[in-house]
Amino acid sequence: MKRKGELPFKCCVVCGLPFAWRKKWARCWNEVRYCSERCRRSRKG
Repeated sequence: MKRKGELPFKCCVVCGLPFAWRKKWARCWNEVRYCSERCRRSRKG
């Protein structure tokens, strides 16, 4: 088990904030671009 600080992270395309890897993204981590559903919905706005 890794500590929270050792997990990989990315920056959100919309808001620019860094976000860490989550277990639910284990299979699709390469395709994840947004930190939250709110950023994903407002990507075009």
